[in-house]
Amino acid sequence: LPEKTSKKEGKPESVTVRLQFHSLLPYQPYRIQSNRIAGGGSAHRTRSAMASLTLPPAPPNPRQDAIDLHKAFKGFGCDSTTVSNILSHRDSMQRGYIQQEYKTMYSEELSHRISSELSGNHKKALSLWILDPAGRDATVLKEALSAESLDLKAATDIICSRTPSQLQIMKQTYYAKFGTYLEHDISQQASGDHQKILLAYVGIPRYEGPEVDPTIVTHDAKDLYKAGEKKLGTDEKTFIRIFTERSWAHMAAVASAYRHMYDRSLQKVTLLFSFPFPHTFWCSPGA
Repeated sequence: LPEKTSKKEGKPESVTVRLQFHSLLPYQPYRIQSNRIAGGGSAHRTRSAMASLTLPPAPPNPRQDAIDLHKAFKGFGCDSTTVSNILSHRDSMQRGYIQQEYKTMYSEELSHRISSELSGNHKKALSLWILDPAGRDATVLKEALSAESLDLKAATDIICSRTPSQLQIMKQTYYAKFGTYLEHDISQQASGDHQKILLAYVGIPRYEGPEVDPTIVTHDAKDLYKAGEKKLGTDEKTFIRIFTERSWAHMAAVASAYRHMYDRSLQKVTLLFSFPFPHTFWCSPGA
């Protein structure tokens, strides 16, 4: 993260990081908002606690961090406070350097040591926190799509709040880590229209730019009205096609046009669906 410089003193200010840890798994990658990094959304059947942490104004030495972590692991019991204080105050790049130094110095993966030394939610949170965003998404998706801990809402929130480029990287990471395709696991665990929307979302490339075509926006708004409120029942196929093929900017324009044309919230219309239409469609990517 870039340092901020105080105008009065000319010294770097610390950068505040806002984290959201779920009691089950913190699955969101973090996006920069001004000088904050925020995780959005919530996992199904979990309660979250918010914490504000501060990054040091100058990047710490990753080798020294690795040494300090190794000391915290040694002896009778683990100094979990030191482990948390180090890792939770480092950004993604710094955590990557620490892991490289730790493996070089001690011939052991830091993730394996954390898993053996910590337990419970503390272990889950830190084990995910040291991963890069794509690795974190892949890991949580794998658990959410496992028969033993099936959580389709969490899987949907992840998939439908990522940009197409983020999804491509995450799918590659998923296969590299688990030896199976994300599409296969979705097909095994989801069904019906819910399965269709998830498979379409991870498989259809979408434009990521801010430009929209007003003519297509108006046409889509009309099609959604005909497929939803104007129709007896709902035409899920039309909704799935439009929502999974259009860009975020386009869908924001469609929602605005829909309200202007029909004096109704498009978000409320999706409540008519038999499956839980992802609330993440109404958030910006990564929210």
